[in-house]
Amino acid sequence: MKPWVLGLTGGIGSGKSAVVAEFAKLGVHWVDVDHVARWVVEPGKPALAAIAERFGEGVLTPGGGLDRTVMRELIFQDPAQRKWLEQLLHPLIRQEALAKLALGESAYAIMVSPLLVESGQHRQVDRVLVVDVPEALQVQRAVSRDQTSEAQIRAILSAQASREERLRHADDVLVNDRDLAWLRQEVERLHNFYLTLRGGQE
Repeated sequence: MKPWVLGLTGGIGSGKSAVVAEFAKLGVHWVDVDHVARWVVEPGKPALAAIAERFGEGVLTPGGGLDRTVMRELIFQDPAQRKWLEQLLHPLIRQEALAKLALGESAYAIMVSPLLVESGQHRQVDRVLVVDVPEALQVQRAVSRDQTSEAQIRAILSAQASREERLRHADDVLVNDRDLAWLRQEVERLHNFYLTLRGGQE
């Protein structure tokens, strides 16, 4: 039987990685959409060839990979190009992520995506878990982790879905504002609950 899919999301600095690591220790299969997004544009993949054909060899690194910095600048300047790129990549990412999730041996599998709500991916999962954290703590964590300025982190925050928007789509919310021992307990509690669900619904 194919596992049902739990979408896990949260803003920058909310601790998604720590949460998914705890689920993994309990034997839950998970896939990170960001990893899949990188994989679909690796050298030799059809998507990379299509990108190079459209934008020219300038978007490739000397080693033949995708130069993300160049690509980012190109699509930020031109919404039409960004739309083209999204239309090329989103279906591939979705297909690949779902194929990887289906390999799970656990009762449910987790799709980790920072943009679960913004990208519409929440419509492909059976249930949504939002890792939430007060904004002040979010900024503090992200600044110390990424060694970036508070202004940069706030800019990223304003580009992501607002907390309210994310929480509106949540079936479950894990407020990650305490220590790891507490987080582990919360994940175990959710895990035991998820094992009782059929297809992700109560």
